[in-house]
Amino acid sequence: MPRLVEEEWNTGLFSRKKCSDLRLCLMKQDNITMSSKLVVAQPIHNNVLSYLEHHADVVMNPGPEPYGRRELIEKCADAHGVMVFMTERIDNQFLETCKNMKVISGALKGYNNINVYECSRQNIPVTIVPDLLSEPTGELTIGLMLSLARKVCAGDRYIRGGNFSGWRPTFYGQSLSKANVLVIGAGAVGKTVLRMLKGFGCKCSYVDTVRLSREEEIELACSPTELKEGLPNADFVVLALHLMPETRHLVDEVFLSKMKKSSFLINPARGSLVDEKAVEAALLEQKIAGYAADTFEVEDWTIPDRPRSISPALLGLENTVFTPHIGSAVRDVREAIEFSAAKSLVDGINGKIPENTVNAKHLREVR
Repeated sequence: MPRLVEEEWNTGLFSRKKCSDLRLCLMKQDNITMSSKLVVAQPIHNNVLSYLEHHADVVMNPGPEPYGRRELIEKCADAHGVMVFMTERIDNQFLETCKNMKVISGALKGYNNINVYECSRQNIPVTIVPDLLSEPTGELTIGLMLSLARKVCAGDRYIRGGNFSGWRPTFYGQSLSKANVLVIGAGAVGKTVLRMLKGFGCKCSYVDTVRLSREEEIELACSPTELKEGLPNADFVVLALHLMPETRHLVDEVFLSKMKKSSFLINPARGSLVDEKAVEAALLEQKIAGYAADTFEVEDWTIPDRPRSISPALLGLENTVFTPHIGSAVRDVREAIEFSAAKSLVDGINGKIPENTVNAKHLREVR
């Protein structure tokens, strides 16, 4: 593979438009045996599938529904690698059955659904795709903010209901321009949202356990703050942090009570950061102005006591905007994510420790 292309691939710096060129370069690698079996737990683009089939026997779920738990384990029982998404759970039971597994490749950024500790104990690399989701997720976040504050969905329903006969002084909303925005979490997604908000002239602050450099704060036109100071002043509160035991239900009744009644809560991150029952109550009691989300508690499969559905009462509220976890659902972005995960699979079945291996420091050199 040309050195420049290899470096771009390995560092994740390749652009979406280079995807087809990268595929052609990767397809020229012929030094891999065909005796390996790979399982792909959701449908992927044809050219990504062809790349994998060039290197191994591949079983792919035609989708769109995920494999059932038993079916996934049966498919992977003799497999050497698996590409997983949010819908799969890799735990002790899976690993005890799938004895040939050499690599778990996540076509995702968050990996709460994978028991990384047990994978490390069995010397199995766990890989993710950390740097391709930020831009599309940032775009969707801005879209959710605008849709909610400007009553776009309510207006759409009004038109489709046959009620529109011309301009009327209705559907007055709130502007994003020059608004006070609090971003909780200043990782890749948080920084992308902050950068995009610069164009709206927003007054932005952020909360994070690690402060950005002074140069980044100047570039992103933001300042650090604490929750107790930022929440009462924010017109918009954007969640952009990882789901961990200590961040589950960060947004609860106490959190919501500190927000302004005119403020909007936006969740493009993980569903269980939010106690949806508490949000529903806050909306019904008019303690906040609205809620927009792309992720929901029902999705977090690893939490045993999670809700099994979204509350119909929450879904029925007018001052909400919901999308079906489409933060990264941009065709060329998803293809690039799949290619990154596919390369990790190929590296893994060849005994290499792939790029973006989250447990690399816990693995032995020779596998």
